[in-house]
Amino acid sequence: MIQYSASKVAIVITIYAITTCIGQFQRRGPIQNHIEFNQPSRASSNLCPERNGRFPVASQCDAYIECIDGEGEEKLCPEGLLFNPDARFNYPCGYPIDINCDGRPNLQPPQPTDDCPHRYGYFKIGDRSNCGQFMNCADGVGYTFDCPEGLAFNPQSYRCDWPDQVPDCDVEAYLEFSCPPIDNQFYSIETRFFRSPNDCQRYFICVEGRPRLQNCGEGNAFNELINTCDAAENVTGCEPPFRPEEPTGPRATQRGRTRLF
Repeated sequence: MIQYSASKVAIVITIYAITTCIGQFQRRGPIQNHIEFNQPSRASSNLCPERNGRFPVASQCDAYIECIDGEGEEKLCPEGLLFNPDARFNYPCGYPIDINCDGRPNLQPPQPTDDCPHRYGYFKIGDRSNCGQFMNCADGVGYTFDCPEGLAFNPQSYRCDWPDQVPDCDVEAYLEFSCPPIDNQFYSIETRFFRSPNDCQRYFICVEGRPRLQNCGEGNAFNELINTCDAAENVTGCEPPFRPEEPTGPRATQRGRTRLF
């Protein structure tokens, strides 16, 4: 009785083992099919020139293809930024002044907000006579900044620059000073110095007939006899306690906000 039961158990175990092996053998087919299914499709492989990386989209400068293990996905930069093909491992989108869009002229539509003409970017505030402020837009929120005194925002470089180097800035109107003409047309001096008519501490350098504002600093004054800054007590008419008129020079502080579009 005991031997019969043992034999029966052995037969049952053998049948179970055979059934399990057959089942495992049959499941190998679907596993292989699954692996093949996850290989890059023809369309995906056409999107990706390499298995991994980010690549430009033909004709559009703010779009790119991100390829991971051969799978390509088209993506858009945040509006106002452009795709930089040279940013291999860094954030792939940058400001327009840093990106070459030759052959990729198209862009997504602008997404202006109450503050900004685009969701991201740097933008000049004011007209040709008020060049000293700019706005940094981040996700449609604008943050206003002032250039250092005497400088103007240059939208071509996103930097504060000499006003005469900024194409859309009227330097004479902005600095409220014009360089006097040279009497002798046969004798040209490229650089001339003039004390500000309103403030002993400030002076103008005229470079090729265009003014640039300078500041001697507190307690000093521009000495026209030596064309340089000097202690205020050494400059006639600028002895302490000299107080500059208000307002002085260019508009150092702009009041109010100006829409950019």
